[in-house]
Amino acid sequence: MLTNPLSAVRTNLAWLQPICLVAMLGGLLFACAFAVAAKPVERRTVSLDGTWQIAEGSASNRPTVFDHTVPVPGLVDMAQPPFVKPGPKVAKRQPGPQKDPLRDAFWYRRTFTVEGTVPEVATLKIGKAMFGTRVMLNGQLLGDHAPCFTPGFFDAKAALKTGQNELLIRVGADRDAVTAAVPTGFDFEKERYIPGIFDSVELILSGTPPIENVQVAPDITNRQAKIRVYLDGAKATPVEIEIREAKSGRLAGRVSAQVDVGVKELDAVVPVKNCRLWSPEDPFLYQVTARTSGDEFVSCFGMREFYFDLVTHRAMLNGKPYFMRGSNITLYRFFEDSERGALPWNDVWVRKLHRRVKDMHWNCLRYCIGFPPEAWYRIADEEGILLQDEFPIWFGPAIQNWPKELKAAELVKEYGEWLRERWNHPSVVVWDASNETTSDQTAPAIQQVRQLDRSGRPWDNSYMPQLEAGDVFETHPYHFMDAEFKPAGLAAANPIPQDQGHHNDGTHAVIINEYGWLWLNRNGTPTTLTAELYANNLGSNASPQQRFSMQATWLAADTEFWRAHRQAAAVMHFTTLGYSRADGQTSDHWQVHGVAGLEWESEFYHYVRDAFAPVGLMVDFWKEQVVAQAAEHVSVILINDLEPAWSGTITLTLEKSGTAAPVMQFKQIGSVKSFGLATNEFDFVWPQLTGQYTLEAEIRGIDGRPVRSVRTVAVKASQPSVPIK
Repeated sequence: MLTNPLSAVRTNLAWLQPICLVAMLGGLLFACAFAVAAKPVERRTVSLDGTWQIAEGSASNRPTVFDHTVPVPGLVDMAQPPFVKPGPKVAKRQPGPQKDPLRDAFWYRRTFTVEGTVPEVATLKIGKAMFGTRVMLNGQLLGDHAPCFTPGFFDAKAALKTGQNELLIRVGADRDAVTAAVPTGFDFEKERYIPGIFDSVELILSGTPPIENVQVAPDITNRQAKIRVYLDGAKATPVEIEIREAKSGRLAGRVSAQVDVGVKELDAVVPVKNCRLWSPEDPFLYQVTARTSGDEFVSCFGMREFYFDLVTHRAMLNGKPYFMRGSNITLYRFFEDSERGALPWNDVWVRKLHRRVKDMHWNCLRYCIGFPPEAWYRIADEEGILLQDEFPIWFGPAIQNWPKELKAAELVKEYGEWLRERWNHPSVVVWDASNETTSDQTAPAIQQVRQLDRSGRPWDNSYMPQLEAGDVFETHPYHFMDAEFKPAGLAAANPIPQDQGHHNDGTHAVIINEYGWLWLNRNGTPTTLTAELYANNLGSNASPQQRFSMQATWLAADTEFWRAHRQAAAVMHFTTLGYSRADGQTSDHWQVHGVAGLEWESEFYHYVRDAFAPVGLMVDFWKEQVVAQAAEHVSVILINDLEPAWSGTITLTLEKSGTAAPVMQFKQIGSVKSFGLATNEFDFVWPQLTGQYTLEAEIRGIDGRPVRSVRTVAVKASQPSVPIK
């Protein structure tokens, strides 16, 4: 297998000369094939992305007319002219089958030209395609690849020819095309499963012996990289391994060796000169190049180590505690959002999205129930975001039972393809086998593939037992799932994260990657899961602004609760990117018709951003009502996720609704140690005037901006005493 992530954007393609063709197919004027000047010695990765022809039809017979075009990568609903109801809505979201009544398959077609001699090795890579892939080159079947979320590699040598080549790729029109024996991204919130080639297509050309893959395992203690080069073993070859700084190109290390025939794995250790570690705060990248006498493989990586401490259960990044603050991206749900368009394949938009994430004080994401295109991982590497990478599986008794046809053997195949594609990305720090799933098939699959990752990343086995000491416990403690729950309930809430039927026994690190249950659609209307909650607290006639305010302040309080109790290695909000529709269950936080510009809903940004500040605070006060002129004791907890200690002024302010000036204000100096917590106490007397008040604590964060924690309190009149007779 040849795996070359990132090479398409790193390879010099000066030798690639565009040629225009004109072909009349069913009355369609179609242009732009490529001329590929094949070189027999050095690898060339040729992008076949762009505008393809596409037609619908049966799974067994290729169409005779291709009268639509479609972008690759993309989805078939982007075709022009549009197809009728591609990826139709499912009749019922819980059952598994989903048959498209109008067609069995979509067929993609394009041509390209090879000039000169066909090289010794030619491999076609299809990054990701739903649902199931069959490839034909010049009328010859190259093979099938059923998995929908991992790359397919096809030996094109025998079929590739000098001159014009015709490439056909068939994908199933629906999930039924690959049957229940293959994961298809089932998600009961989804209404549509839209097929398509949704990641890049590349032609990889080289001489022999080819390099099948390269894996880098950073050793930061010794400032060196442990590198394994995967070969086909067909013949002896010299191998050179070179490490350079990705941006400057400066040489950081080089070794060479001679490999005998039959050797399929070469292990080498390369010292890294002036080694600079990768982290979200400093996402410094290196580039490794491995060369044989006939091939060259290039990949980027970061010098970083990540694990969960077996005693403290903290995340450890480069040998130091690292508090993970973050969110989720549910891209496959966004695939059916009305504002999606071509945004997921727009590098500028995707980079801006990840920068919006960083601006929220988030340093991590879960790519939830679905892998995005590989460009997203490159961008996460470059922008500096830790990723919990979740395989698109979600089965459980409350959703849909695990399909009896889906066995561990299939997961071993797909998990292996997944790890080989991602193992050099410094952003990927946790392999997540599934979402909220119970099954006896994932554990044996995990145990068979985990040794492939020489960096030893931890695994998340969802709602099944953890398999090794360094693995993680995933929990989704949704306080507001109970429509009667209010922030006042946090005073008595269990600070140790739990899920019903999913017990945290305290022996593993905990990742809270969902919590809250406060979703609103982008227009401020409740979702189907939150309608009762908002009606109970605001009434049925509340305005969108009132609901947005409640959502933001309650979510901020819930965030502070989980962060301040320090029982989780990661606190990750749900969700940054999803869908927004009237009958939806969850949603995200973008302004109405604002996804393209990535502008946050203002209340969410104002309150929830502060709740995730690396040096933050929590007003540990949860009463909804107090009595006028009663003495009060309020604790303010300081939270420090960073190594430097912090000290500064804590300001506690009480303001009455409708008034401009504070009713009371108190200040004291506070401090908090490295990676620590500290509690400051305030004592005062509630005012005599009844009404609604806002209690707000504030510090200045590390960026100099205010960081606030807010509570709303009703001051009630004291009950008159009853005279004794």
